[in-house]
Amino acid sequence: MTDVARLAGVSIKTVSRVVNSESGVHAATAERVLDAIDQLGFRRNVSAQNLRRGTGTGTIGVVLEDLANPFYSTLTRAVEEVARVQGKHVLTGSSDEDPTRERELVLEFCARRVDGLIVIPAGHQHGYIEHERNAGTPVVFVDRPPGEIDADFVLLDNAGGTAKAARHLAEQGHRKIGFLGDAPEIHTAAERLRGFREGCAQADVPFDSGLVAMGPHTDESVSAALDGPLRDATAVITGNNRITVHTLRALAGRTSRPALVGFDDFELADLLDPPITVITHDTWALGKSAAELLFARLDGDTSPPGRVVVPTRLLVRGSGEVVR
Repeated sequence: MTDVARLAGVSIKTVSRVVNSESGVHAATAERVLDAIDQLGFRRNVSAQNLRRGTGTGTIGVVLEDLANPFYSTLTRAVEEVARVQGKHVLTGSSDEDPTRERELVLEFCARRVDGLIVIPAGHQHGYIEHERNAGTPVVFVDRPPGEIDADFVLLDNAGGTAKAARHLAEQGHRKIGFLGDAPEIHTAAERLRGFREGCAQADVPFDSGLVAMGPHTDESVSAALDGPLRDATAVITGNNRITVHTLRALAGRTSRPALVGFDDFELADLLDPPITVITHDTWALGKSAAELLFARLDGDTSPPGRVVVPTRLLVRGSGEVVR
């Protein structure tokens, strides 16, 4: 601002008035200041300005697993829309399912004075966030609950979703239903496995642990599971959109294919042959709910921590109705 004032031949206060669109500056003088700003490429430090005013930095941080995953990109866009209405901007970082990386990102965002945080947990230990919360930074967890602390969180009805899938496949006459899930230490994976077990019990279908394969999956591991422990399964439930895609690749070209129900919808699923039956949900609502909880805290809400559960539903398209 000093450089702009010198070039325009005005005081720093005059520059401040022009930058902040205040009245009391002659039009010709304002024009000189704006010309000087253009020449020097001046940009005001909004974060510093907000901090001086005691209104925060105008940013919130979102720590997610992987922004490349359509599930998380949709969730983040929902957060951005709520933040935009509130006049805030969103900073994001991917933990890659690494608890250490999650902690680094959380503390980095706090060091940058974000006004609040939305976190998709990669680990189960979140006591380290308590100091930041006590210092006035609200935190909302989404997709998975936090560990060690009592905080707001938003979840999908994971168990209810896979229970629906198991019952649906049983209604199609399947008695040997396999399950391909993510690493069991991940909350969503464990809940979806629990729902699968409960759905089998509700449909009076034997639960066979030998027809379950859990872990970080690749095309190769899914193919090995389908050719190994799940070879006798007449139907398969996949635990997330990425595992569904791995499964479709592994099944491509096979003449004998199990019925398939995937958790999470994904792009072009309805255009495949057969179209993919999925457990779907409103990912936008998941992100929107988390953002609304966060901004309620920023607006002074001091009520006890809340829990929001977003429902799931079965979307029948064809792959789950295949008879092997």
